[in-house]
Amino acid sequence: MSYQEKRTIVSTIVGMIILAAYCIHASTKQNLGDAVTGDIKFWAGTILIYIGIGIVANIIVQIVFHIVLSVSIAVKETIERGQSDDKEIEKRINSDMVEDEMDRLISLKSMRISFFVAGLGFMAGLIAIILNYSAVVMLNILFITFSGGSVLEGFAQIYYYRKGVYHV
Repeated sequence: MSYQEKRTIVSTIVGMIILAAYCIHASTKQNLGDAVTGDIKFWAGTILIYIGIGIVANIIVQIVFHIVLSVSIAVKETIERGQSDDKEIEKRINSDMVEDEMDRLISLKSMRISFFVAGLGFMAGLIAIILNYSAVVMLNILFITFSGGSVLEGFAQIYYYRKGVYHV
């Protein structure tokens, strides 16, 4: 499995956990009556907190991922050669992290899926406003579809890395 696939899997899992945590938190607050449906300030603050949590979680997880990757490369090198050379490990990590044309094409194709889902979510939010739902419903639709689009982008990247990508 390539570096890009591993990194995508880790990011997608973090995105799914953050989205699930938000949905559980929001439904719990709603069911307990702690959050009023029309309290847009509460919901906007909650969404901003979860966006911040997602950013910090992704940064921390990527740092840990790179540390684990470096350690695993050092262990493999030690097993294969009987010793570990820091310069060789750094060279191997840098060669794994190189992004080529296929990586860029996969990124663009999967990003298109993410933008499509986010666009549908934006339209669904506008339709919710037209149908006299509160602005809170629109905020939640936007947050869930943008986050869901990001998760689907990760799944699409994994799919394209496994299946291949064609110029169609």
